Amino acid sequence: MSGYFERFFVPSKQSYFLFGPRGTGKSTWLRHKYPHALYINLLKMDELRSLRAYPERLIERVEASGASVVIIDEIQKVPELLSVVHDLIETRRELQFILTGSSARKLKRTGVDLLAGRAVIRQFHPFIAAELGENFSLTNAMSQGLVPLIFNSPDKKDSLNAYVGLYLEEEVKAEGWVRNIGDFARFLEVMAFSQGAVVNFSNISRECQVTRKVIMGYVDVIQDLLIACFLPVFSLRAKRELVLHDKFYFFDVGVYHSLRQTTFLDKESEVNGAGLEGLVLQHLRAWNDYQGSLYKIYYWRTRYGVEVDFILHSSDKLYAIEVKNAKIIHPKDLSGLKSFCEDYPEATPILLYRGNEKLKKGNVLCLPVDLFLLHLDPKLPTLYS
Repeated sequence: MSGYFERFFVPSKQSYFLFGPRGTGKSTWLRHKYPHALYINLLKMDELRSLRAYPERLIERVEASGASVVIIDEIQKVPELLSVVHDLIETRRELQFILTGSSARKLKRTGVDLLAGRAVIRQFHPFIAAELGENFSLTNAMSQGLVPLIFNSPDKKDSLNAYVGLYLEEEVKAEGWVRNIGDFARFLEVMAFSQGAVVNFSNISRECQVTRKVIMGYVDVIQDLLIACFLPVFSLRAKRELVLHDKFYFFDVGVYHSLRQTTFLDKESEVNGAGLEGLVLQHLRAWNDYQGSLYKIYYWRTRYGVEVDFILHSSDKLYAIEVKNAKIIHPKDLSGLKSFCEDYPEATPILLYRGNEKLKKGNVLCLPVDLFLLHLDPKLPTLYS
C-alpha cells in the first residue's frame, strides 16, 4: 500500500540539520510540516548551478520570499552555502533554517563545522512498524525493508535493486569518493556477509582484492553516507573478558537482502537471522533518535562467545535484548541473557522471537518480534510495558 504515513520524527524549534539516507522521506515530511517555507532543492540543476556559482544569492532569495522557515534540500551539494546560512542565522534570528542531506561527508570537510553549534543535528530513518500500524508486515519488511521510497513503489523488487545503484552513481561516483566504482560495489556485497557480525577487515581486503587501507576508506564512505553503522561492545563495569571489536549492520534490512548474494549453499536461517537482527536494530535506532537519543546502543560478547545482541543503556535504565529467528524458544536461547543479568542484575532482559505467544521464562520477557516492533513508539516512556 502506498501513501503518506505520519512520522514520529519531532523537529527542533531552532535551526537544524536533518540527515538521513536517501529515500527515507525527508523531503516529503518537510513539505507536509512546512507548507509555507522557502524550499530550495539542490537536486534541481538550475538551483544547483545558480547557488553554486553565487552562494550569496541565497540572501536575495530569503529576503524576497518573506518566509520565516528556509529549507535547503541536499545541502551537501553546495557546502559553501553554510557560510551564508551562518551569517543569516546571526543577523536574522527570526529565521529557522532546515538543512537536509543524505551525507555529511562533504560538509565535514568545510571550515564551517556544521554552523558551529548554531544548528542542531537530527536523524531521519526508514519507516518503523508503529508508524505503519496495520500496514506493517514482518514478512514484507524482512524481504523489502522499510525505506519509504521502496515501500511506496508499485514494483518494490526493482526499486530495491535500483536503490544501491542510485547511491553508487549519484553519491559515490559523481562525487569521486572512490577511484574504482567496481571495487566499491564488490565491497558492499562482501560486507553483506558480515551483517550482525564482527568484521574481519583483512578477509574483506583479500576478497575484494584491494588493500586494507582502501577498505577502511570504503568503511568511512558507507558510514558518512549513513547506509551502515557499527555497534560497540558494552563494557561498563565489565566482570568478564570481552571482545574488543564492533559489530556491523546495514541501515535497512531490505538493502542488506539486496546486497547479500545467496546460493543453494547458504542456510536460509543464517541469512534471515542476520536480517531480523538488522530489522530490530533499525527500529531501536529510530525509536531512540526520535525521543532525543536517551540511550546508547551496544552489544555484549565475551571472549568465549557468550553474547547478547543489543544492550540499551541510559542514565537510569538498562535493557538486554536477544533476537532469535525461530518460532520456538529453547533453553540455550536464554543463556546469553542469563549471563548478562548475572553481571548486571539491574538489567531488563527481553527475548524476541518469531512465535505468537508472549511468555515469561524466569526473569526473561519473551515477545513475538512483530508485537515488540509495533509497540516501539517514541512517545511511550519505556521500551516495552
